[in-house]
Amino acid sequence: MAIPRIVRISVASATVFGLIMPIGYAPPAAAVACSSPEANADPPAGMPAIPSPGPAAPPTGRRPRGTNDSAPLPKLGPLITSLFKAIPAPRSAQLQAAVTPAPTPPLGASPVPPNADRIAPEGAATPPPPAGIAGAPTSLVDFVTGPTSPNRTLERFGISGTDLGIPWDNGDPANPQVLMAFGDTFGYCKVHGQQWRYNTLFRSQDHDLAHGIHVADGVPNNPYSGSPVWAPGLSKQVVPSIHKAAHETGVIPTAAVSIGRTQYMSFMSIKNWGRDGDWSTNYSGIARSNDNGQSWGIFPGSVRVAAADTVPGGRFVPGNQNFQMSAFMKGKDGYMYSFGTPSGRSGAAFLSRVSPNALPDLTKYQYWNGDGKGWVPADPGAATPIFPGPVGEMSGQYNDYLKQYLVLYTNGGNNDVIARTAPSPEGPWSPEQPLVSSFQMPGGIYAPMIHPWSTGKDLYFNLSLWSAYDVMLMHTVLP
Repeated sequence: MAIPRIVRISVASATVFGLIMPIGYAPPAAAVACSSPEANADPPAGMPAIPSPGPAAPPTGRRPRGTNDSAPLPKLGPLITSLFKAIPAPRSAQLQAAVTPAPTPPLGASPVPPNADRIAPEGAATPPPPAGIAGAPTSLVDFVTGPTSPNRTLERFGISGTDLGIPWDNGDPANPQVLMAFGDTFGYCKVHGQQWRYNTLFRSQDHDLAHGIHVADGVPNNPYSGSPVWAPGLSKQVVPSIHKAAHETGVIPTAAVSIGRTQYMSFMSIKNWGRDGDWSTNYSGIARSNDNGQSWGIFPGSVRVAAADTVPGGRFVPGNQNFQMSAFMKGKDGYMYSFGTPSGRSGAAFLSRVSPNALPDLTKYQYWNGDGKGWVPADPGAATPIFPGPVGEMSGQYNDYLKQYLVLYTNGGNNDVIARTAPSPEGPWSPEQPLVSSFQMPGGIYAPMIHPWSTGKDLYFNLSLWSAYDVMLMHTVLP
């Protein structure tokens, strides 16, 4: 199936050559981030109202328990920054192993055959973890979002609380930026609907991450300003609903990547919030932007229906329920890899790959089967776990310092930040290597998202803090 060609992207158009441009805005969420006095202040005079298709029920006044596995959680105190500086990471003696460099095939080279050097013979000993990074010192650099963060996101973007902050390089050599996609977003909480948006987006040019991530002002219709905005001081929702599901409570980014200067974002349509890290999805899909994240359209052919009853008339393909949340990773072999997990934070991790120029075309995907079949084309049901759950929101990259593929996630029940490393995306993956313990960093941590401009020993990643409902930049010094 040919990938639809986009002639133009405009929020005013409903469909552009097969690319759905959603219009309309979601009702307020049953969630809230209104614990700070700043969020409950009156908004500045003249701030425009967030567009709405009609009246909506007011929020219930709390963030769903399903957004964190440790609710209820303590509120953020005034000493939080000083307390979190130089957090000692947990250590595990059995995970202290020497780094084993992996062979690095040139970009575009043919991939290693699926069964060669990937699956240990039956009865063979489990290989040692290829990289011992458990216990690497990790510290808080600074907050990225929040009313009192250095970016003053309530005053400058109408954002008092948000999460995720999925960062990726925009691939533009003329104007290099890191874009960051956020999930459920709240503004001034005294106004009707609490200025809730499904998602928002920031842009930053900071290379010196030791001093935090700084975001310039948002300028209307400027695709390189700090944020896509409806008006100065109010970030807009970038990926609204396409109204395919019978019941939807959110459209939340899970991964993003650039191919050339074209931006792709994987997202999930939330059906219901549960509790303790549990939620259900209607479907996942891929959106594309040709204007540096300013406007987005959704490929209908990229939609993975989560169950037979979530999308009226939608076709459920067995196995797609395991790819409701994603993590994109560019392979050294020229493939684009996409990790998948079911909705929530209790499932295992699965793996698919596709040629980058076919990213939105599900018919072109291959799925890793570790039971001897190798890469299986066009059959998500053939995918077997590359490592077991519980796996929460995840990010991944090839780390040039470790000479290994690296993934970060939180491990559901304990809600610790976990790293795993492997010489290839298929594995073998190391055991879990803890970086940050939820006991050492109270407040509920989740969604460690690797910054693409991390270099050398310095690993930077965004991390969400539930009690503040905001995003922090973290720094790990790799051994």
